Order: sequence, then C-alpha cells, then structure tokens
Amino acid sequence: MTTTTPAEAPGEDLLVRAPGPQELHPDRTRRRRRTLELALAVAVPLLLVLLWQLAADRSWIDDRVYPAPSTILADGWDRAADGDLWPDVWATLKRVLAGYAIGTVTGYLLGLLMGSISLIRAALEPLLDALYVVPKLALLPVFLNMFGLGEGPQIALVAATVFFFVWISTMAAVVSVPAGHRDAGQVFGASPWQMFRHVLLPASLPAVLVGARIAAGVAVLVIVASEQIAATNGLGHLIFDARALFQNDVMFVGIVCVAVLGVVFSELVRLAGRFLTPWAPRDRGRGQS
Repeated sequence: MTTTTPAEAPGEDLLVRAPGPQELHPDRTRRRRRTLELALAVAVPLLLVLLWQLAADRSWIDDRVYPAPSTILADGWDRAADGDLWPDVWATLKRVLAGYAIGTVTGYLLGLLMGSISLIRAALEPLLDALYVVPKLALLPVFLNMFGLGEGPQIALVAATVFFFVWISTMAAVVSVPAGHRDAGQVFGASPWQMFRHVLLPASLPAVLVGARIAAGVAVLVIVASEQIAATNGLGHLIFDARALFQNDVMFVGIVCVAVLGVVFSELVRLAGRFLTPWAPRDRGRGQS
C-alpha cells in the first residue's frame, strides 16, 4: 500500500510504500504462488477433458470420430494389459533415445568447435544454415538410400533433427560468452583445457541445455511422422494405421502415448539440466514472482 505523508519541508510530500505480503511473508507467498500454478496446470487440462467427455455423452460431437476420453482410457488400458501397446512404445522410445544421443553429442562438439574458432565457423556456418532450413522429413529418402529399410533411417532422421538444435544453441552460447570471462582466464594463465573447463563450459552450458530440451520434444514429433512413412511398428505407425482402419479410439491412444512420452522426455532433460547447472536461473517461473 502506498501513502502520502507530509514531509518536514513545507510544501513537499513524502511518498511511503508499506511492505506488502510478498515482503512480509516471502515463504508463504511463494508457497501460495506455487500452489496456484500447480492447480492451474492440473485444472485446465482436466476441465478440457471433462468438457470433451460431456460433449461425447450428450452427442454434441460424433463419438465414432472423436471417442470419449473414458473410451480412449479403457481401450488404452486393455491394450497395455494385453501387451499390444508396449512393443510400439518401445520401438519409438529406442529410436528417439539412440537418435537423440547421437545428435546431441555431434551437435555439441561441432557447436563448441565453431563457437571457439572463428575460421571454422566462417567455413561451415553457411553450409549448415542451408541444411538447417531443409525440412528434416525431406531427408528421409536420402537416409533410406544410405541405410536401407530398418532402424537406421529412423535413428538418422532423429539425430539430424536434434543435431541442428543443439549445434545452434551451443555455438550461440559459446560465442556469447563475455570477453571479460575469456580475458580473466588468459590473465590467470589458463590452458586451453582449463579455459574450456572453467570458463566456456559453465558460461555456455545453461543455454546448451535449453536447446537440448527443445530438441527432446522435437525428436518425438519427427519420429512419429517418420514411422508413418517408413516403419512397420512404433507409435507413429500405430496412429496412422489405426486411422486408415477407422479405429479412432486406437488412434487417440497412440496420440496420448506420444504426448506422455514427449512430456516425460523433455522433463527428464530439464531435470538433468537443473542438476548439471545449479548456478543457472530456472527456465520456469514456478515459485517466482
């Protein structure tokens, strides 16, 4: 609350701001804010699901095309209990993990190299920029020619997608390390390894992990589209095959599995980032004002 009180000097007023709840009770305010954000995060999706269920029950929508959430849940439970769902989940998961690991390592190493050495950046950046704008699914026929049918093209497509996200975030993070940090390392006689270990890595790692988290979600999106075109299993194949057979409940089961897989994978990368960079600011406003 802000009040105006007379000042000692005549004709002047003193503006006084009384401390609010955030200043008086910071812990309580932070807990309330966290509780509110958690409630909103749960309530909004739940409300949409309930509205969907009501629309299906009241025949506001055609439940043959848009099955009710209860129908989708029951079908998913039955498929999981019978063991029909897990092979597709595992097929998608192993492709994502393998491609993500390859793309992250290669993208980070090249981004670090290009961010540290300007001549290498000048030589390779135009070529990589041109390849970056090419839709990654357009590269699937190339990978099919290179690796043939099987897991190779799927993994290569995920790796190529992840590579560009990690490469861009790494190179930009290394380039943006303040010159004063580098100068301080040189003044103290840091070797190239010490410069990397104590200057470049701590300064750039938070931004790199943000790019890696974005790449985790995109990797799931790409593999689903790829499995529709050139796979005989996986969640992407399940979704599009069910749609072709007019099994819309199965299609939505696959979509829900993809959503859960993407969220869990992204959250695991985020938690790993928080563990590896405790000095970095949080990438969410939860609990903050």
